[in-house]
Amino acid sequence: MVPTRRDDSFRPANAWYIADMDKLPAIPVTVIGSWSFPGWYAQLCELASRQPELYGPDDLEEAVTDAVRLAIDDQLRHGADIITDGEMQRVDFNLGFYDRFLGLRPLPQRRRWGPPAHDQRSRYEAIAPLEAPQGLGIVAEYQRLRRLTNAPVKVPVPGPFTLAGCIQGGQIYADRLAVTEALIPIVNRELKALVSHGVEFLQLDEPSFACHPDQPERFLEILSRTVEGVSAKISLHMCFGNYRGRAVGWRSYRPILPHIVRAPVQQLALEFASREMSEIELTEQIPPPMELAVGLVDVKNTWIEPPELVADRLRLVLRYIEPERVHVTPDCGFSQTARYIACRKLAALAAGTRMVRRELGLAG
Repeated sequence: MVPTRRDDSFRPANAWYIADMDKLPAIPVTVIGSWSFPGWYAQLCELASRQPELYGPDDLEEAVTDAVRLAIDDQLRHGADIITDGEMQRVDFNLGFYDRFLGLRPLPQRRRWGPPAHDQRSRYEAIAPLEAPQGLGIVAEYQRLRRLTNAPVKVPVPGPFTLAGCIQGGQIYADRLAVTEALIPIVNRELKALVSHGVEFLQLDEPSFACHPDQPERFLEILSRTVEGVSAKISLHMCFGNYRGRAVGWRSYRPILPHIVRAPVQQLALEFASREMSEIELTEQIPPPMELAVGLVDVKNTWIEPPELVADRLRLVLRYIEPERVHVTPDCGFSQTARYIACRKLAALAAGTRMVRRELGLAG
């Protein structure tokens, strides 16, 4: 088993949030979801996709498990208090899930060469009503993670509106919202399945809400139905995109935040470092007890933020929201960041947070 976090005390897999939350340090440090793939693992995944006959299921499971083990170790070693499995079995944070749906056919990629951008993502068309009879596979990810560590964890799950962004409706669905409607019950079942297996901290990834802020009341309805009956702490992650390290859409929370603070979630995970803390004053609108997971290092930038800068940014955050409602994160997942940079950025994030904890007289 990978070493646990610094206090090294065992805690049951499903009890840390309710029973042991007070054992976490104040202002916990966590990641958004994905971790950088080790080079050998990225190469193996590429080879397995092109020549699947080279590997049996046990070979692939061994590779995934080893990659998750490294992701756990990297996160704990560099200061994370709450970790994920690094999304080591996923393609980007959501692209791998389309293989689990019935009723889709892949579309030819329209542009393969030239500068990387979102138009190079995989696209699909619905040819029948969407189904996922075997679920999205996230329960198996969580079970693997729990076999390897007893550290506090959260589990990221892609939201239905974001998943719908790569699916054309074809003759089955009229538009993206109609595709979203079909995906809501699938995501809701996955969330409930995770809770039934002991997950108490879920992160719903819906960056598309921030990039398409024109129908906030409809988004709130989608959120409410997606999390209906899910008995867990839920963080809503809304960034501005990070495919190939590129944002997509207007990078402002101003149109959406006054509405999204009414969402039936316990935490908002928002991107600020890449925007040099622009609009941080808007977080004053977040009503207690809703929390803020605030992005303080930029995953799109290869520059390593000094801990002193992280501390300055955190001090700015605390002008608008009290420390007991703050988690500290990178802006987005580290899947598009070189591993050595991800490790150094997380270490700086943790070091800067510790500076502020000491100033406030907080343990940890």
